[in-house]
Amino acid sequence: MDFLGFEGKTFVVFGVANKKSVGFHAGRVLAEQGATVVYVVHTEARREALAKRLPGAPIFVCDVEVPGDVDRVVSEIVAGHPTIHGVVHAIAFANYSEGPRPFHEVPRQDFLQAMQISCHSLMEISGALKPHLDPDASVVTISISTTVMAAENYGYMAPVKAALDSAVVFLARSFAADSRVRFNCVSPGLLKTNSAAGIPGYVDSYLYAEQVIPRGAGVKTEEVANTIAFLLSRVSSGINAQRIVVDAGMSINYFDRRVVKKVVDSAS
Repeated sequence: MDFLGFEGKTFVVFGVANKKSVGFHAGRVLAEQGATVVYVVHTEARREALAKRLPGAPIFVCDVEVPGDVDRVVSEIVAGHPTIHGVVHAIAFANYSEGPRPFHEVPRQDFLQAMQISCHSLMEISGALKPHLDPDASVVTISISTTVMAAENYGYMAPVKAALDSAVVFLARSFAADSRVRFNCVSPGLLKTNSAAGIPGYVDSYLYAEQVIPRGAGVKTEEVANTIAFLLSRVSSGINAQRIVVDAGMSINYFDRRVVKKVVDSAS
C-alpha cells in the first residue's frame, strides 16, 4: 500500500546545496517513495554537482535575490510538470563572513538580505506556483527549533526565522480564501550540515546539544527529511499552519543533571 500517496505525484525542492543539506535528503525520501522530484538550486555550479549525484533528475537554477527569477524558473518547471503536488522551501542565508556581531550592530543590508532570501522567497515562490498547485498541495519550509532563545552565535538569523514562522501562518490563511493548499514548518534542532557549519561557534553548540538531548545523540538530517515527507503527504491532511519541532527532546532537558554538574564543578 502506498501509505504516503506519493506515486504519480510531483514535488519541487528549492534550496539543495549539497549531499548533506536538508533539501537533498528530503528529495531522496520523496523519490524513494515513488514521487517525481524537481530540484531548484542557487547556481549553475550547484546544478552540475547535483546532476552528477542524481543523473536524469530535472534540475533548475534560480537566484531568489534577482527580481523576476522566481517567475522565470516556475515557468520553466511547469512547462514539463504542469501540476505540482508539494513544495519544499529549504532556502536560507545569513552573512557571517565578519564573524558574530552584537545584535544591535547588525547592518541593515545583511538583515534585509537574509530576510529576502530566507523568508520572502517562500512568499514569492508560493505566489508564483499558486496557479499550478494541486488543490490539496502541501508546502513545507525549514525553520529552527526555537526563535525565542538568544543564541548569540546564530544572531539575527533567529528573528528572520521567526518571520518565516509567521509567514507560514499568513500564507495558510491567504491561500485558504480559494484553495486547500497547506503550509507548515519543520523546525529542527542542531544539524550536521555544511550551511550550519558556517555559523560561528556552531560545532560547540552542536556538541552541547548532544549532551542535553535525552537519547545522547543529535538530530539526524534524515529524521528531518522524514518529517518533511509526512507533512507533504496525504496522511497529514489535517495539519496546517503549524511548526513541527524535531529536536529529539532537547527542549525538555536543558537542565540535565550531568551537564549541570559539569558546569558547577568547573566553576568551583
